[in-house]
Amino acid sequence: MTTIRKAMQQEVLGAGRPPTSPGRALAAISMVVATAGGCTSGPMSALDPAGPAAAAVADVWWAMLWGSAAILIAVTGLALYAACRRPEARAKVSPRLLVIGGGIAFPGVVLAALLGYGLHAGHAQLPLPTDEPVFRVDVTANRWNWDIVYRDAEGGAVRSENLLYLPVDRPVDVYLTTTDVIHAFWVPRLAGKIDAIPGITNVLRLRASRAGTFRGQCTEFCGWGHPDMAFIVEAYEAAELSERLAALPPAEAPR
Repeated sequence: MTTIRKAMQQEVLGAGRPPTSPGRALAAISMVVATAGGCTSGPMSALDPAGPAAAAVADVWWAMLWGSAAILIAVTGLALYAACRRPEARAKVSPRLLVIGGGIAFPGVVLAALLGYGLHAGHAQLPLPTDEPVFRVDVTANRWNWDIVYRDAEGGAVRSENLLYLPVDRPVDVYLTTTDVIHAFWVPRLAGKIDAIPGITNVLRLRASRAGTFRGQCTEFCGWGHPDMAFIVEAYEAAELSERLAALPPAEAPR
């Protein structure tokens, strides 16, 4: 019994120490990779884009991830190199190199590149002029649901609630407003987030590259019902979309 108890104590104490073998190190790395891979899928994963606007956002995220990882490795390597140098060699490092190179030039170049890349991603969210026919959808946020009107439906405007129908591979302009407090409209797999502000109509460009079902969510705290203020987005080919819209009730006169 004493031998078993000692073995258990060694196992417990050993669990708190860093990996001491290549096998344990490989297992830890595999766990990190698997965890990161799990973030690239799911109904609310911005890293699993299903449209060009969401793909632009995902590209910025990946660029920031790999860029920050490279900077972390480089800075850590330089810090270890400096710490391991002999004391007489450390005095030969020029302060100008640290202040100008590491404190001004390098951060400036990195931030400027990231700004340019981010502006490109933001540009992809805008309702820019296009030669393609644009499908218009009016969305009004209320506590705590989404009222959706399809102005371009065949036979006249129709309405749905918490369920947004989209055509596949066609630009869709979402005209967003609210009747009460500030909300936020976000379909992570299709585009970035945009706020719904009382008295203001904001426009977001959506485009689904393939048919499917996607999840949306209000991402601005709006009261006790905020966690349940979700909606579903379904993208269909033109013929099936017409059938879906034809089954919806007619909308009221435009507000």
